[in-house]
Amino acid sequence: MPQRGRKYRQMQQQVDRTRTYEVGEALALLKRASFARFDETVDVAVNLGVNPRHADQMVRGAVVFPHGLGKTVRVAVFAKGEKEIEAREAGADFVGGEDLVNRIKDDNWLDFDKAIATPDMMGLVGRIGRILGPRGLMPNPKVGTVTFDIARAVREMKAGRVEFRVEKAGIVHAPIGKLSFEIDALRSNMTALIEQLLRLKPATAKGTYMKNITISSTMGPGVKIDANAFLQTPT
Repeated sequence: MPQRGRKYRQMQQQVDRTRTYEVGEALALLKRASFARFDETVDVAVNLGVNPRHADQMVRGAVVFPHGLGKTVRVAVFAKGEKEIEAREAGADFVGGEDLVNRIKDDNWLDFDKAIATPDMMGLVGRIGRILGPRGLMPNPKVGTVTFDIARAVREMKAGRVEFRVEKAGIVHAPIGKLSFEIDALRSNMTALIEQLLRLKPATAKGTYMKNITISSTMGPGVKIDANAFLQTPT
């Protein structure tokens, strides 16, 4: 196990691992104890009572945060005709069809963060699935990135739309913003994520669905949050 630095250990000592915190208190603790010289990302890990090995318990979706993520998102759109024009007007950074596919395939160009495609372009995009897939860039109708509503999809991506998928251990990880955000903004973003996870609860999930929630900053330790108390907290 790697040896943690002195500053990290000092921050860790401020966290009481025997208790759970109210979300506002936990966020204030992360802010107060931060020692990094950059604006850290605040991440949330939610442990769900599901078994992802069963297809009917796979939790996967996306959420648009009311306060964004505090970073610029570069969006590539695979479209043609009117949809190509629509994508450009909505603010897409890169738009194209076969030319864009060939650029990625031949030059291994991947200078974008999110990809969207219209359904009629997926046959073409499938040619580069082996390149986009492992990097989490392959458009997927399940998370709304294969759609004819291109303008809406682009605007949501630019606003800070986050995709998530439960891992094998039943945990969903997602960023909710920067540590420099106001606590109320981070709380609102977190609420949006939790509410979306609740909407996606599989009908076959048994027992406690939302077991626990932990938040952390990029350089800091995890802080446990009382899931029940958080869900009752007004935003």
